[in-house]
Amino acid sequence: MNTIEFEHGSFSVPVEIVAAGLDIEVELVRPLMHQNKITSLCERGVGEDAGQFRLTFFHADQLFHLVLEGEGQIVTISTKERDPRGRPPTY
Repeated sequence: MNTIEFEHGSFSVPVEIVAAGLDIEVELVRPLMHQNKITSLCERGVGEDAGQFRLTFFHADQLFHLVLEGEGQIVTISTKERDPRGRPPTY
């Protein structure tokens, strides 16, 4: 699997990882990001999760989560479907 890089306070996730997590073709990732049809969120862990980050990628009804430790080591990978009523996901 490709590595996730951490430089200058931000993560760089290879398109192959995003495509696999959202179950779409690799060539679609960048165009969909430019159209804001794939968006992302980065959260920093606090308390017992300090030192970890959760990256979430959103596309259509899919959520793709990567939990990272330190400078990009993947701890967990998960996918979920968004709640059709717009409620925030539960973890």
